[in-house]
Amino acid sequence: MKTDTYPQKTVLITGASSGIGKSIGEFLQDKGFKVYGTSRSPKKVTRSKFPLLSLDVTKNETISSAVNELIEREGRLDVLVNNAGVGITGPIEETPDEEIRKAFDTNYFGPIKVIKAVLPFMRKQGSGLIINITSIAGYMGLPYRGIYSASKGALELTTEAFRMELKGFNIQMTNVAPGDFATNIAAGRYHAPVLEDSPYKKAYGNTLKLMNEHVDSGKDPQMMAKAIFEIINTPEPKGHYKVGELLQKFSIGLKRILPDKVYERMLLKHYKL
Repeated sequence: MKTDTYPQKTVLITGASSGIGKSIGEFLQDKGFKVYGTSRSPKKVTRSKFPLLSLDVTKNETISSAVNELIEREGRLDVLVNNAGVGITGPIEETPDEEIRKAFDTNYFGPIKVIKAVLPFMRKQGSGLIINITSIAGYMGLPYRGIYSASKGALELTTEAFRMELKGFNIQMTNVAPGDFATNIAAGRYHAPVLEDSPYKKAYGNTLKLMNEHVDSGKDPQMMAKAIFEIINTPEPKGHYKVGELLQKFSIGLKRILPDKVYERMLLKHYKL
């Protein structure tokens, strides 16, 4: 496929100062797109190949300000990549309510707020594509990642509904669910502490170590960047895409065909629980 199919389309990527968002932005810019990223603290980012706008997905005023600034500069917005997100781990029983709300504010309510901010502009220009970065974890309730799974799964389902609501406006929407990629997400995620007197101490401690190892040995984020590029070049994107290790993608298919208890035993064995 030719790389100049969509010359100078304008793309906005939330959470683009590092990791997957940064990789997507750099890749698309190299392909000729006009890329804008966002960060909660863009002044702290010393190296960025594309402009970073100040935006916190949990704060409406920063969302409106960033979107309006982009429209003032470029006059249109062709693609939104909802990438900003946070990790959260811990036994659900021991995870503070405040941290659960924070995770949903960023991973679920945040992307919806950004979508609401860009839709009037996309509807006015008669076109647009919104790509929500979710997670393969959003397809299954993973032990000690239940809140993360729930927040990403909620966005997957909401996107399905949104797609149908937007059909009449020539605005497309899709989910892209990555598996484990080598990024700094583990360092930034909320970890419920491994408490000495917790009944979950041993199981949670072992699972936490395993999760961090998966991220450290994850795929190159460039794989995600290439997948996003291909989706943008697809005339009618599907509702769901999965990107990552074959086994991780295969696990979603297994859940559809295996009895619940069999699938549960498979996860327990994988996490050594």
